[in-house]
Amino acid sequence: MSPTSIQLVAAVIFALALIHTFSTKYFEHLAHTRPTHAGVWHLLAEVEIVFGFWAMVMIVVMAFMTSRADAVSYLDGRNFTEPMFVFAIMVVAGSKPVLQAASTAVQALVRVIPLPAPIAFFFTALAIVPLLGSFITEPAAMTLAALLMRDRIFTNASKTLRYGTLGVLFVNISIGGTLTPFAAPPVLMVAAKWNYDLAFMLTHIGWKAAIAVFINATVLTLLLSKELKAMSYSADSPYKGVPMPMIALHGLFLLGIVVFAHHPAAFIAIFLLFMGVATAYPQHQERLILREGLLVAFFLGGLVVLGGMQAWWLQPVLMAMDETQIYFGATALTAITDNAALTYLGSQVEGLSEGFKYALVTGAVTGGGLTIIANAPNPAGASILKGTFDEGAINPLGLLAGALLPTVVAIICFRIFPF
Repeated sequence: MSPTSIQLVAAVIFALALIHTFSTKYFEHLAHTRPTHAGVWHLLAEVEIVFGFWAMVMIVVMAFMTSRADAVSYLDGRNFTEPMFVFAIMVVAGSKPVLQAASTAVQALVRVIPLPAPIAFFFTALAIVPLLGSFITEPAAMTLAALLMRDRIFTNASKTLRYGTLGVLFVNISIGGTLTPFAAPPVLMVAAKWNYDLAFMLTHIGWKAAIAVFINATVLTLLLSKELKAMSYSADSPYKGVPMPMIALHGLFLLGIVVFAHHPAAFIAIFLLFMGVATAYPQHQERLILREGLLVAFFLGGLVVLGGMQAWWLQPVLMAMDETQIYFGATALTAITDNAALTYLGSQVEGLSEGFKYALVTGAVTGGGLTIIANAPNPAGASILKGTFDEGAINPLGLLAGALLPTVVAIICFRIFPF
C-alpha cells in the first residue's frame, strides 16, 4: 500500500527529530558560544523537548494539509497512558521517603559485599536496582538508580566512567525489567496478546537477562575499580529523617501506581493524593522532580504522536525478516524508535511463530540502551544525570559507545541459550 502525502511528510519530520536528537550537544555548545540567543539554543539542546517539539510541528502541518478536525482527531486517537505513567512513577520514585528506603536497602547490601564501599555501591546500583525494575517497573528503577548515583558517582567521575556507567545503566535497565511481564514497556505491549505470563518470562527471558545484567555490572566494576576505589564515599545517606509510617505510605503510593499502570484515571488519582500528602508534610520531602517528569512525559508524548505515523514503513520492514534477522533488526531499529513501538507493531500481525515473537521482544529490549529514545525510561535517567556531563548535555555518540559492549553481552546471552 502506497503511503499518503501526510505519512511521507510525517516520516520526514520523524527523520528531522532523530537528527535533532543527535545534535543536542551542538546546540548546547552554541548556547555557550553565542550568548545573544542562548535561550533558544538551550531550548533546542533539551533532549526531552525534541520529539514534543517536532510532534507539534507535525500536527500543525497535518492541520494545513488535511484539516484542523483531522489533526485533532488523530491526536485524540493516540494513547498517552505510558507518558502519564512514566511522569507519575518518576515523581513518586524520586520523593525523599522512597529514596530513603532505597538508599537504606542499598547500604545494607554494600555492608555485606566484601569489597571497598564505593565499588560495592557501584556494583549494587548497576546490578540489583535494574533487576528491581522487574517489580517496581523500569521507569521507577531508572529514577532510583540515577538519583542514587548522581552525587556519589557521576558528579566527580571521569568522562570515561560517566559514559561507561550511563551505557551499562541504560542497557541493564532495559533488559533487567524482563523477569516479569509488566515492567518493561516492550514486553507490556504484547504480554496479554501473546500470553507472556510470569512463568514464561522467568523461564524463557528473565534468567538470561539477569545473567547479562550481572556480567555487565561486574565487567564495568572491574574495569573502573581503580577510579572507584579512589572516590570519597560516605555511608551517611543524604536521605534520612523520614518516619517509617511516611515511608510505608509512599510505598503504597508507588505500589498503587504500578498496579493501575494501564488505568490513567486510577493512577493519576493516586498521584494527586501523593501530591496532597507531599504538600501537607513538606518537612518529609525535598524538591519533587516535577519539571524533569513533565519534560520526560512531553518527550514520550511526542514519540507517541510521531511514531503513530511510521507504521506504513516500519511494519513491512519487520515482517520481511526471519527469526535471526528480526532479532538483530529489532536491536538496531530500537536505536531510532521506541522499543515498545516495535513490539506493538509486531503484535498486530497474526500467525507469527513463537520463535519470531521471542526474537522480536528480546531484540527490542537488547537495543534499549543504545540511544536516549530507545527505551521509555532512558529520558528519565538522562534528565536526572545530564547536569553532570560537559556543558550539561549527554553526547549521543558517547552514550552509544558506552552501551555497545553491554549490548553485545545481552546479545550473547539471549542468542547462545536456545528459546
